[in-house]
Amino acid sequence: MQKIIPCLWFDGKVEEAINFYTSLFKNSKIKNVSRYGEGAPQPAGTILVATFELGGQEFMILNGGPMFKLTEAISLSVSCETQEEIDFYWEKLSSNGGQESQCGWLKDKFGLSWQIVPTALSKLLQATDRKKANNVMAALMQMQKLDIAKLEQAYNQ
Repeated sequence: MQKIIPCLWFDGKVEEAINFYTSLFKNSKIKNVSRYGEGAPQPAGTILVATFELGGQEFMILNGGPMFKLTEAISLSVSCETQEEIDFYWEKLSSNGGQESQCGWLKDKFGLSWQIVPTALSKLLQATDRKKANNVMAALMQMQKLDIAKLEQAYNQ
């Protein structure tokens, strides 16, 4: 059992969100769902709280209402081995009202922030040759969706 479970506060669209998220990542599933009853602050039958797994990582989602908003202060980072993975997650998560940002960050249509990052990035940034690492950082700062080939090209300059 996972000891620490991140809880995401949403204002509606919880069912749509967990169905969307679990459809994107392998080894994902909806585990438990509790719904609001009659006389609750949300319509009866809508999800109050649910637990789900994305890639084996457990999350909780709370349909808590408008008091709190999702911000970039928390993001989910997706480690990608290939450019095809980066392209897939970038396209799926930023579509239908999502917002692309800088340096591999985006917000999905629900307002949740994501970082879509190649696994090779940490190696490139931790180069003992500081010029190489600086070149990678300079290239990274010019990108929205990260491009592995361009990051490697910057490293090899």
